[in-house]
Amino acid sequence: MRTADQPPMRFSWPPVILLSAVALAILLGTMAPLPWLRGPFAEFLAGIGALFIVGGATLAVLAVTRFRKTGTPVAPTSAAQRLVTDGPFAISRNPIYLGGVTILIGLAPVTRNPWFILAGFAAGLAISFIAIRPEERHLDRRFGKAYRDYSKRVRRWF
Repeated sequence: MRTADQPPMRFSWPPVILLSAVALAILLGTMAPLPWLRGPFAEFLAGIGALFIVGGATLAVLAVTRFRKTGTPVAPTSAAQRLVTDGPFAISRNPIYLGGVTILIGLAPVTRNPWFILAGFAAGLAISFIAIRPEERHLDRRFGKAYRDYSKRVRRWF
């Protein structure tokens, strides 16, 4: 059994998962391109996609900044020092991961590559099982009732 002082994981999987999803979407977009809309609606969607990218990046940066201000590590390979429940963590228990997946989905209309949508959802699913679940167990061991109360108030993704 793991102790509360042990980190949730030994390797930081989320960046690898997100970057692999980007690479896979680019590869599939090149080797097996899917059709995309044309004309003014495609341009409108590209603008919406750009907003998703900016929003996702902003959410992730705000969450990282909040972690650093409270003195808890960002990397899942380190044990949490404090339970952060305010700022972006008041709307999602995983705003950094949510930001990354939002960026992936936003890339679809910007690049006109629908594979980014599928890659975004696949990355979110993989992150849920490989990273979030171990992190949740770690936070439960480390912070107990405070974490359980927080997880009842705030959803995992949004």
